[in-house]
Amino acid sequence: MIARLTGTVLERTTTAVVVDVAGVGYLVHVAAGAEVPPRGEEVSFHTSLQVREDAMTLYGFTSAAELTLFELLLTSSGVGPRLGLAALSTHRPDVLRTAIAGGDEDTLTAVPGIGRKVAQRLVLELKDKVGSVPGAAGLDTGAGGTGTAGPAPAVEEEVRDALLGLGYSAAEVTAALQATGEGAGDAAARLRAALRHLGGTAA
Repeated sequence: MIARLTGTVLERTTTAVVVDVAGVGYLVHVAAGAEVPPRGEEVSFHTSLQVREDAMTLYGFTSAAELTLFELLLTSSGVGPRLGLAALSTHRPDVLRTAIAGGDEDTLTAVPGIGRKVAQRLVLELKDKVGSVPGAAGLDTGAGGTGTAGPAPAVEEEVRDALLGLGYSAAEVTAALQATGEGAGDAAARLRAALRHLGGTAA
């Protein structure tokens, strides 16, 4: 079991990082908006290794609270790693905790892949457990990105690649980018806005 990984950033995208640890490159899937240092610098992740018959996939988080919430989400029936990561890409941990504890289905269904039934199941199964997730107090719940200029082409391309990698069609991605273009400053904020838009149109 790989519980923590520390090494040098070899490659990075919005949703994945390749970490060099003693000459071995580990592919770590991360939530959109994760604070990952630039290439060549050291990074440390709390990790969750998900093993299936055909794959071993590593998910990384910059805080223990995110990891704990991710693994708690996986205990709910019908929630897999990709959906857990999408939840943490769409909302900060404290927002998710508050939504589950308070039965806020609208906030939960803003996550791509979470419909009304899944949201209800999350509340039912995790409401009494989510309050024990540590370290979430005091987090900023703002979406970020206050500039008025449109995003740089490189930012838009990065967000487009991330959304396509999550399984959305090119048409869905283009529509989401057009709908959320104004006011988005960086790639993380733009991706969160696009995911909220996609979740809202799918709900």
